[in-house]
Amino acid sequence: MSSIKPFRAVRYNTEKIKDLGKVMCPPYDVMSPDEREDFAARSPYNFVHIILPKDAPDEDRYKRARRIFSEWHNSSILVQDEKPAIYFYKQEYKALGQKYSRLGFISLMHLSDGEDSRVKPHENTHAHAVEDRSKLWRALNANLSCIFVCYSDRQKKIEKIFTKKVLSQQPWVDIVDDDGVWHRLWCLDDAALISEINASLGDQDLFIADGHHRYRVAQELRRQKLAKMTGKPTGDEPFNYVMTYFTNMDSRDLQILPMHRVVKSFPSDPGVLEEYFRIDKISNKRELLIPLARAGKNEHAFGLYTRSGVRLLRLRNKSLVDKFINEGSKEYKHLDATILKYFVFDKAGIKSEDIIYTKDFDEVISMVDQGQAAAGFIMNPVPITQLQAIALNGEKMPPKTTYFYPKVLSGLTVYTMD
Repeated sequence: MSSIKPFRAVRYNTEKIKDLGKVMCPPYDVMSPDEREDFAARSPYNFVHIILPKDAPDEDRYKRARRIFSEWHNSSILVQDEKPAIYFYKQEYKALGQKYSRLGFISLMHLSDGEDSRVKPHENTHAHAVEDRSKLWRALNANLSCIFVCYSDRQKKIEKIFTKKVLSQQPWVDIVDDDGVWHRLWCLDDAALISEINASLGDQDLFIADGHHRYRVAQELRRQKLAKMTGKPTGDEPFNYVMTYFTNMDSRDLQILPMHRVVKSFPSDPGVLEEYFRIDKISNKRELLIPLARAGKNEHAFGLYTRSGVRLLRLRNKSLVDKFINEGSKEYKHLDATILKYFVFDKAGIKSEDIIYTKDFDEVISMVDQGQAAAGFIMNPVPITQLQAIALNGEKMPPKTTYFYPKVLSGLTVYTMD
């Protein structure tokens, strides 16, 4: 059974929408309420009106999203491609001062359960978020945003197909977002090339980077549909697939940003950590990231920022991990996020609900400087190999351990399951 499948995407009609930059938005789960309102104000056709609809006096937000989606269809704001296709997606961006160019493609991915599934998640899901996305998908009978999956392609076979056969074509989407990320999207409907891409994936494990809640919703809807069927399923029913963005985990352009931790209360004397950590003072907060990255290559290290200064914390001995952490595999125990929890937060009595997470180093500094927090812990990014090992173990990482950047825009494609 195929891993991927082309589909007739529902997309914005460029004859009606001249500036696609005004109608695209980030995924629903990375927008703050203020950001949601900003995107909504950019255009009455911004995709945020569908993925983050608001309640109205005479209809709840899910019915509202369904009505808006239908109206956009009927007025040809949204149109459906005539031929099944996959959609190559290139993002050029900067991270930590370096330029990157991440290539991927959007297609359908086949769903299966249990031991038959080669799709490996690495994060836990929350019931309220699953319920919300489930209600929205049911109301529209459509996948609105991709899940984000990584595959292995060391020989860059899929990238070579894109470069030789697709890159010279005019992209359908060509916009720059608020973060300066350049997004371009191409359509590929050549069945032979799509078959070649599918074959390049082979029978390998696939790793979910983002979209765990959407993946779980797709799985549960599939199970429910199968339970209601009277005849034998073919495996090719629309509910057996989920819209997915695929990218190569072996590429240097796949960037995982660290998720830093900010806490509102913390002991004023960092010396309490000396039992488990070597503590080095750093003269300037802007100089922290280089020694932190260097230390992280061979040991477990964190940056600590308080109003009394900047420090580099390095775990005294890796043997402490096995001595004090009893849960999980070796890979799980040696996650920096796990070690920070056991040797810092648990010792200081910091509860999970009192932790604020951010990928923004400057936000950590600002919150501490302005008295909104007592301390900020600066993290190193999780290597993709560590994520891969934990997912293959069937384990889930602690909350907010990874941040894949940049995000896949919402509004590029929609998969209607009619």
